[in-house]
Formats: sequence, structure tokens, C-alpha cells
Amino acid sequence: MFSRYRLNSTVFFARKANKGKCFVKAAKECGFGVDTASLNEMKECIELGLSPEKITVTAAVKNRELLGYAITNRIPVIVDNWDECDLLHQLLVDMNRTLQVGFRVSGFEYGGEKLYSRFGFDSEEICETITSTMGDSGKYHKFRYHGLHFHLNGYSIPQRAGALSQTLDVADALANNGFRTRYIDIGGGIVMNYLASSEEWENFHKVLRDSLLTEVDEITFQKDPLGMVKVDNKLLGEPKVYPYYNEVFQDRFVEAILTTAKEGAPLYRHLIDRDIELRIEPGRSLLDQSGITIARVAFRKKDAEGRTLVGLEMNRTQMFSSSADYLLDPLFIPQHPKPGSPTEVYFVGAYCLEQELILKRKISLPQYPEIGDLICFVNTAGYMMHFYESEAHRFDLARNLVVEKTSGWQAFPDEEII
Repeated sequence: MFSRYRLNSTVFFARKANKGKCFVKAAKECGFGVDTASLNEMKECIELGLSPEKITVTAAVKNRELLGYAITNRIPVIVDNWDECDLLHQLLVDMNRTLQVGFRVSGFEYGGEKLYSRFGFDSEEICETITSTMGDSGKYHKFRYHGLHFHLNGYSIPQRAGALSQTLDVADALANNGFRTRYIDIGGGIVMNYLASSEEWENFHKVLRDSLLTEVDEITFQKDPLGMVKVDNKLLGEPKVYPYYNEVFQDRFVEAILTTAKEGAPLYRHLIDRDIELRIEPGRSLLDQSGITIARVAFRKKDAEGRTLVGLEMNRTQMFSSSADYLLDPLFIPQHPKPGSPTEVYFVGAYCLEQELILKRKISLPQYPEIGDLICFVNTAGYMMHFYESEAHRFDLARNLVVEKTSGWQAFPDEEII
């Protein structure tokens, strides 16, 4: 798509989406960059041979050690606040270095209100922030300004397009003051699509609401509303789940942003005319169709209300994100396939908590599971495997295996990648 529009662009793999080193290696082979959020993520990228200019640092908290490592290895940094600027600049002075710096922007106007983000400098103040503090005689004279970055929650195309348009206005104001913007990074992730059928997605929402408002059987554990609130037998709000079905996603989502008009011309044309590189972090979209989380069945039991609980050798942090539930059905691999009646179950995990559910949804299996059968959760590389993974109870973290096909199929531990 970028080549079709002749747009200078770089794709960055969001390292926080998955800790597998295999994906850093793949990003390097594809010519992508890597967006890092911690010192260890930076270190791994350097150790795996990624060029410093292909790494960026957007960590929410940047301490002395992290910034010192970035300076030593000449890794560009996105700054977020005044304290961060002060610390970075003091380190640059102490080390007698300069560094490429981008500024995170927020506070964009949309629908007559400001879009909230806890990140960045306000869009109405950022130009003054940069022009008054940088340059040879400025407070941050060791900074080398290169670009602008923003991060928006959600997947609203008009909001993302509006933020890009207003960031272009900031770039113009900076250019008038002698500061050239080399890139604009439209952070916040690119929406992907998990489901083939819109009917399936809409039917789930209908059946979920029916189960919560009537006496029909539950489809979530103890009729969990997945983030909705029930008041006077009415449901308020929407399920707090990822939008698993989308008509416009991945490259078409980005294209819809870039073709939005600004002053009679599409946004991509404004980027080209100003010779500004577009940067994106697709997040989970870059990992679509990657990753399978596999766990063994440890036990089966009936709870006090008659549900069949199936205990898995895993915990809920290994299948958990900011979404209220993961809405893809797992694959069931029995050791001894046999004809039988479907069995409705809930998967529970190893943490000693009443709410230790792997999925809140009731799942139908083709047969009653046996101890040692495998449950495979699919398409989990993007944020589901590692983002919240915990070692509570002193459990070992899951083993990460990489499967490749060369002359034949082979599997090896991710930690062996060099």
C-alpha cells in the first residue's frame, strides 16, 4: 500500500506485544523497525543485530539506566514529559553526546473536545515547547529533533485521521521556526480481524445479552456481563472486549486514515509534499496468524452449581489482555478421539483464586476430555501470551517454542535464537 502511494514509511514491530526473540529476528529480516518499551527489550534488539536507527524507545517510564543505554548505543528516544527531558539532557551533557529525539503529542481536538491520553505534550503547546528549549543555545541543546509521535486508544479512523492532520499542523508550525519534522508516528496499534463472519459476531452479542436478561442458560461463567452493567434489568454499556470482527482492518484501516481529506488533499499527499516519513506500529496486526498457546488437561470436576470445570496446566495471565475475554474458540486435541456427545465446559487455571478462569465463556467440546488431552488457543502471539504473564505461586513461565519449516519441520526454544 505504501509503495502504491509512493509514501516514505517504516513499520515498527511493537516489542511489548510478544517477548519472543523470533519476532525481532523476523522484523530485522523484513527491514522493519522495533518499538521498545524497556531496557531489556532494547538490549535484546542490539544483541540480535538490529541497527540502532531501526529501534525506537517509547517506554512509559524511562529511568537513568534505560536512557544511558539508549545514549551509548545511539538509539532514538521519544520523550513524553519535562522530567524525562531533564534527565535525558543531563545524561547527554555528562556523556558529551547528542541524540535523535522525537516528541510525543496529545490533546487533539475531536468533536469539540480534547481526546484524552496520559501520554505526551499538549498539541497546542508542543511547538512552543520545542522551539523554546532546543537549538544551539536552548535548554536541551543536546537534543537533535527528528519527529513527532502520538498514541490514541481505540480504533476510530476519524480520530486517528484528525490526530494526524493536527500533527501535520504542528510540523508546519515547527518548520516556520526552523525545525524540520522528518517523521510522524501514528501510534496506537492497527486494528485486525479475528473472525470470518459478522453474523457470528453479532449473534454472540445477542445471545450474551439474552442470557443476562432472561432465565435462559448462561453462556458466560455465572452470567458474567463482560464489562456491561445490569441496572433494573437493563444492560448499560457494551462488552469490554476487543472488536474481534472488523470490516476495515490492517492495511485498509491505514489506507482509510491516509486517504482522509485535509484542505482538499488526502493526508498521504500532505506527508509526501512535506517529505515526512510515516511510521506505524501495527501491534497485534503484525502478528496475525502467529502463535498457539497449548495446555494439558489436568483434571475434570463438577462445581457446586453443576458446571463441568476442566483444569489446565496454565494460568489466566497466559491468556489475558485488557479485553474482558478472549473470544476465539480453542482447538481440542484428544489423545483418544471417539464418538460421543458434546460436553460444555469452563476452563480454569492454576492460580488459587475463585475467579481463575482461562476463558469466561462456556466452551463446547466434541467429547468429554481426558487427563493429558491438549487445548490449543489460536492466534495468541499478539498480546495474549506474554503481556500480563506472571510467575505468581512461583510457577515457571511457559516454554516458548519456535516452529520453522526449512527442508522439514523443526521446533526449538526461542531462547536459542542468536
